[in-house]
Amino acid sequence: MSFKSILRDLKEVRDGLGGISKRTWSKSSHIAPDHTVTLSENIPQSPWASLPPELLHEIIRRVEESETAWPSRAAVVSCASVCKSWRGITMEIVRIPEQSGKLTFPISLKQPGPRDLPIQCFIKRNRATATYILYYGLMPSETENDKLLLAARRVRRATCTDFVISLSAKNFSRRSSTYVGKLRSGFLGTKFTICDNQTASSTAQAQPKQASPKLPATSHTSGTITYELNVLRTRGPRRMHCVMDSIPLSSVISEPSLVKEEVSSLTSPIGETSSRDKETPGISPSLLDQPLVLKNKSPRWHEQLQCWCLNFKGRVTVASVKNFQLVADIDPSLDALPEEHERVILQFGKIGKDIFTMDYRYPLSAFQAFAICISSFDTKPACEG
Repeated sequence: MSFKSILRDLKEVRDGLGGISKRTWSKSSHIAPDHTVTLSENIPQSPWASLPPELLHEIIRRVEESETAWPSRAAVVSCASVCKSWRGITMEIVRIPEQSGKLTFPISLKQPGPRDLPIQCFIKRNRATATYILYYGLMPSETENDKLLLAARRVRRATCTDFVISLSAKNFSRRSSTYVGKLRSGFLGTKFTICDNQTASSTAQAQPKQASPKLPATSHTSGTITYELNVLRTRGPRRMHCVMDSIPLSSVISEPSLVKEEVSSLTSPIGETSSRDKETPGISPSLLDQPLVLKNKSPRWHEQLQCWCLNFKGRVTVASVKNFQLVADIDPSLDALPEEHERVILQFGKIGKDIFTMDYRYPLSAFQAFAICISSFDTKPACEG
């Protein structure tokens, strides 16, 4: 159906309603019948909404499999915008980032990344406007047609600094539909609080409409970032700790023994002591429910280069005090696998003038990783040597 035909139909409906109202007011003793219901029922719907579900499912599945990268992946978003039936089938086919490793809808920015391979992004800094733009991809393209994910603007106040995070690089109003949260620093710039706008928060089976900005917005603390003070002014990289209040420590513990013991405790008869209680008396369930804590991965000193070094696997090319890798701070009493202690959950580093890479994975989301990275841009004279 063309746009002109839609306007023509709407004009006919408007003229019909106008004629009814004139006839109604011409004779006050007469009661005009309610024709609005019949008129709304006669309005034709889009022919795309009447496709057989089997055919529609196959069409959207092929589109989702063929368009794997942006900007071509915008076709998947367009499928979800046709009508209600198309949106429902699209949400059944498109998997969350943890399973697919792809970012499709805005709600994906609040969902955890994949477990196996990290999602690779980069950040552009604009010193003149004090803005930081997060793009999807390995590095900036020559055509500058990169997919924008999130944008942040620094706002200095008398006692603190705010980084307002938005879906748009042009609108940072907290009343806007694009507002997703903020990062607030303390007076010394050593402690930051991640404030998440709950309207855009997600669950594993969240629908796109759940991120609608028209819902009542409430802000809650998603995590805190603390940079250690360098009182002695010693040379070395910054040291930071991130307490993720919304992520439990159990999300990074994948020891098979714990899984088996958990299953056996569920299947044991009532009144009997489970194997978990017998074999692991030192591990408390409350310990696994504590918030996840991330810490710096310790760098090594390179004698020839005379600097601290980390293996960024080619994603960082310029030495900077802002470069870091974060790993989970796991208590030794949990006896986690050695891989869990060394697995890099978030890495951030410089590759050029005002250009930085950001790679994150499960259990962090793009919003949480971006908030942690932009905290390194704030001035920290008390943390550097």
